[in-house]
Amino acid sequence: MSGCQRGFSRMEKKSPHSKQVHVRTGITLVLLTFVLINLLLYFYLDHHFSPWHSSGDPDICPVGSFKMGSMETCLPLLSCEAMRKEVRRLKLVGEGAVKKVYLGEWKERKVAVSQLTSMELQDDFLHGLEMLKALQSKHVVTLLGYCEENFTILTEYHPLGSLKDLEEKFNLPRFRSFNTWPNRLRLAVDYAAIINYLHNSPLGTLVMCDSSDLDKVLSQYLLTLDFRIVANDLDALPLVSREKGQLVKCGHRQLWGEFVAPEQRWPRGEDMEFDDEHMPPYDEKTDIWKIPDVCDYLLGHGEGSDIIRLHLFEIHKECKKRNPAERPSAQTVLNTYKHLLMSLLKDSAAPEVRDML
Repeated sequence: MSGCQRGFSRMEKKSPHSKQVHVRTGITLVLLTFVLINLLLYFYLDHHFSPWHSSGDPDICPVGSFKMGSMETCLPLLSCEAMRKEVRRLKLVGEGAVKKVYLGEWKERKVAVSQLTSMELQDDFLHGLEMLKALQSKHVVTLLGYCEENFTILTEYHPLGSLKDLEEKFNLPRFRSFNTWPNRLRLAVDYAAIINYLHNSPLGTLVMCDSSDLDKVLSQYLLTLDFRIVANDLDALPLVSREKGQLVKCGHRQLWGEFVAPEQRWPRGEDMEFDDEHMPPYDEKTDIWKIPDVCDYLLGHGEGSDIIRLHLFEIHKECKKRNPAERPSAQTVLNTYKHLLMSLLKDSAAPEVRDML
């Protein structure tokens, strides 16, 4: 047998092993790509969920301007005149105590037009407008314009609406692929990030007061088409200042139920009639008490949700401490959620890839 033939014979004998090597190499490349994506996700989360974004963030426009969707440059907020001339109302899509919301159109883009419902509530409406102007970030719906003369606010339109009926939205054929435990946990991360942003906002420590029950909380936030959460309704955001001894009360009516924090309930029993003047004020830790309930709703009951709940048991137990001072900060909750997300994503990779990390 010639040398050439012997060499070819050896190659034939090695070919099965060679194929196995190629297969393993291919699998390793796929897994490495998976890990790389997760690492990129980690840096994205670390940036996206910081308490606030620096002025150098290219996605955040300077004060008094906006951009949305595929827009590359920031435009000045629309004035009263521009809104009258350029914005067309299409239909009513929502109504609350303070405002009605219409689907509108501006330069072939869908927008949301909010209109004051009653002059008696104009202070709440204008407070919400001031909060929208001051808190523009990735955590808050994009403000496009406003007109104080006729009590109108223009914001970016999100067709999926609020967080209510989340299961129905996940079940839409277009979005079924989003119904996974990582995406649901990311929604919880989003929610914790918004609460953390409000507690560490440029204005100081703000409390999300419009949150007397779960449905009310869910109505305050919008779901984007890529299944992220942004705060939308900022009409009731009082300021806490421990330095000035300034605490808050969420309205002047008695609050009931296990959803609201213990310190928000009338402390003198059923035998004594509620009296707002004798109702003690409280701080932002009322928001922390509600996080486990909102998270439980966001996680749903799909594959992997019970495992996530088990991992979050301890932090949620801390959130439900009756003494507000013993509850964790929103930053601590956010850090726990983010760490769990990255840890579970890492654990879902193959053992040989985990060994390389």
